[in-house]
Amino acid sequence: MRGFTLVEVMIVLVILAVLGALAYPTYAGYIRKTRRIEAQLVLVEAMRQEEHHFTLHRRYKAFSALDGSSGPFRWWSGSTAAASGYEIDAYPCPNSTLAACIVLRARPGTDRVDSRFRDPECETLTLDSAGRQTSSGTLDRCWP
Repeated sequence: MRGFTLVEVMIVLVILAVLGALAYPTYAGYIRKTRRIEAQLVLVEAMRQEEHHFTLHRRYKAFSALDGSSGPFRWWSGSTAAASGYEIDAYPCPNSTLAACIVLRARPGTDRVDSRFRDPECETLTLDSAGRQTSSGTLDRCWP
């Protein structure tokens, strides 16, 4: 019976290692972008809920994972908190009140979600009740 030589097996392993090294950054970028879009969708949905709350109560509702008062608002971006890349919270706009303006924020990789996740291009995403979509990262276009 004839098999593979050690040299042939090593050549195949080197080729697989090179292909893996080339493919991993692309895969990691895809995962980062997918989680970013997931966070953006959660922010938009939370703003819709905030607008509904404002219609009923004439003020927005601040929430976070820390205070346990998120109510109908989801403070994580994924299917579960542990599987999420971003933690969501809401607070009044600077120099304003909850009766006038609210900011929704998505922070990547906190200790209450997947702490290994990082998004150095966009970092923290924000959406306010005036419709402004911003990020604290280096990338110019983090929102579609």
